[in-house]
Amino acid sequence: MKKVLLICSCMICILLSCHGNQDMALSSNINLDNQGNLDDDNDESNTVDNEEEILIKEFKILSLGDSYTIGQSVCETCRFPEQLKDSLINNIANSNYTLDVIAKTGWTTTDLKNAINSQNTSQDYDLVTLLIGVNNQYQNKPFSLYETEFPELLDTAIIHAQGNKNKVIVISIPDYAYTLFGQGISNSEQISEELNHYNDFAKQYSTEKDVTFIYITDITREGLNNPNLVASDDLHPSEFAYSLFVERLLPNAIEKLQ
Repeated sequence: MKKVLLICSCMICILLSCHGNQDMALSSNINLDNQGNLDDDNDESNTVDNEEEILIKEFKILSLGDSYTIGQSVCETCRFPEQLKDSLINNIANSNYTLDVIAKTGWTTTDLKNAINSQNTSQDYDLVTLLIGVNNQYQNKPFSLYETEFPELLDTAIIHAQGNKNKVIVISIPDYAYTLFGQGISNSEQISEELNHYNDFAKQYSTEKDVTFIYITDITREGLNNPNLVASDDLHPSEFAYSLFVERLLPNAIEKLQ
């Protein structure tokens, strides 16, 4: 009889021990937070692992030119390089831009060349724009000077665009004959004819080099019909006019950056 009782006691102890181990195994997989709520560590770690890191794409833009690039008589954020940068931010997800501008009112091709050469400008830009020539015409420089220096400036633009011509955009020269200032000059028709000559050369040379050429001159030739296209100085493009420039530039710029 004593043996039977001893055997039963041992079996009861074994059963209680197994039950305790099961409770410990369960408790190791389930944790309680400070409020007594269930907290699944495994699910939390999986969520963190599945989160994708958002990478910001950094781009560099260089705009070369004269008063039409620096944005004479409009605010700094109103000029076309700034508007183009903002439009790119809105159209290319997770992108950020550094914009450098080498331009000044009154500059000819010679002035722009000298300014670039005097600066330690990097050669790793993702996009370079070039708009130059109106002051060659306005200051009655010989056209042969433009024929020599525009190709040199375009080559320079390509060098600063990582040596890649596909990262460069040449922009046609606006026509100031269609402003109140231009109308005050006796030979306003001649202005347009001469600027056509400059733009034709720039387009032909850019095409030969397989560089994108964007024509915006027709926009500025609506300046007399639509005064909103002209800045307060009655000479340069307005913020609105520059926004129309950007509408033509933007598709090409996006393509070059993607």
